[in-house]
Amino acid sequence: MGYDDLGRRDYGLVLNANWTTIMFVVGISGGIGSGKTMVSNQFARLGVTIADADLAARHIMKPGKSILEKVVDRYGQEVLLSDGTLNRAQLRNIIFRDLEARKWLEKLTHGPINLELKNIIEKSTSPYSVLVLSAGLGRSSLMDRVLVVDTAIELQIKRVMIRDNNTREQVQAIINAQPTRQQRLDIADDILLNNESLECLPSEVLRLHMKYINLATSDRNG
Repeated sequence: MGYDDLGRRDYGLVLNANWTTIMFVVGISGGIGSGKTMVSNQFARLGVTIADADLAARHIMKPGKSILEKVVDRYGQEVLLSDGTLNRAQLRNIIFRDLEARKWLEKLTHGPINLELKNIIEKSTSPYSVLVLSAGLGRSSLMDRVLVVDTAIELQIKRVMIRDNNTREQVQAIINAQPTRQQRLDIADDILLNNESLECLPSEVLRLHMKYINLATSDRNG
C-alpha cells in the first residue's frame, strides 16, 4: 500500500518501471517515526514539488472511493470511524498481525498510488521533485538520489508511541515488518540524521536543496 498513515508509512512503496519523466527525482526513505514528513515539509517550504506516498494513499482511501469499499467488504465496518472515514489504527492492527492481509492491501493499492505520484511528478515545475517513500527500501531506477532520514530505533519507538498512542509492542511489530536501519543506510546516497534537536534541520535541508539543484542542472545539461 505504501503509506505510513496506517503505520505511518508501513508498506513497501510500489513504483512502476514504465514511468517516463525527465524530472530529477530525490526519494526520501526512512523508518516509521524517523521524521520523513518533517524533512519533506522543509523541502516544500523551499518550493520543491513533493509527491508523498502517504498522502496519495489517504486520497485513494477517502469515503466513496472504490478501494475503501473493497477494504470494508473484506474486513467489515470495524475499519471505519463513525464519520465513515478509514480507521487507520484498526486497519494497521489487522495487517500487522496477518502477512496475507498486508499483501492483499498492497496489491489493491499498488496501481492507484503509483498513478497519484506519477501525476504529481509529471506536473512539477520545480528544479527537482521529492518522492516521499513508504517504509520499504524504495530504491528504483526512477529516482536519481535516495536521501535516508536516519533515527535511532529507541527514538523511533518513543515518537510513534506518543504520536499514534501505540504501545511499545505495536510499534516494535511495525519496525520488525520494515527493512532494517542498516538496509536503508546501504541504499542511501545521502543521510540526514534526525535524532533530537530540530534546530539544525532547516539548514541541513537547505544544504541538500542546493546540492540537488546543482545535480538536477548538471543532469539536464549532461
